[in-house]
Amino acid sequence: MSNTLNKVTLIGHLGDEVKIHYFDSSHAVGRFPLATHEEYKSRDGNKVKTTEWHNIVVHNKLAELCEKSITKGDKIYCEGRIKTRQWTRDNGDTRYITEIHVHDLIFLSHKKADQKNLQSSEHQKVVKRPEQPDVNTDNPEDDLPF
Repeated sequence: MSNTLNKVTLIGHLGDEVKIHYFDSSHAVGRFPLATHEEYKSRDGNKVKTTEWHNIVVHNKLAELCEKSITKGDKIYCEGRIKTRQWTRDNGDTRYITEIHVHDLIFLSHKKADQKNLQSSEHQKVVKRPEQPDVNTDNPEDDLPF
């Protein structure tokens, strides 16, 4: 058994649309940037906000679901693991990229669903509340709330 752990948990906002690529009929890869923020006060008391960008990778059904369901600005929760890829450019330079390969994702807020809900609610009929039954007014002492 290995005594190591490679697990990442993030909550953040999509920085762009999900870009999906199909390698054959059974394998899809989706990629998108995810922004997380940190706020703190500096030594001089000023509020400082920093943004960290993460390269998110999703595969197959999860990639297709993300492409259909979320858009730039949406807030998500995701779990995955860190992977670093290496490649050589045409000019001979070695390049690296660190990615989060996500296996579990929860939509915390998504505009596509909100727009659909807004459109469907615009067409709903107004439903009145049922009238409250008359309170017994024969005895004024019965009007006491206790």
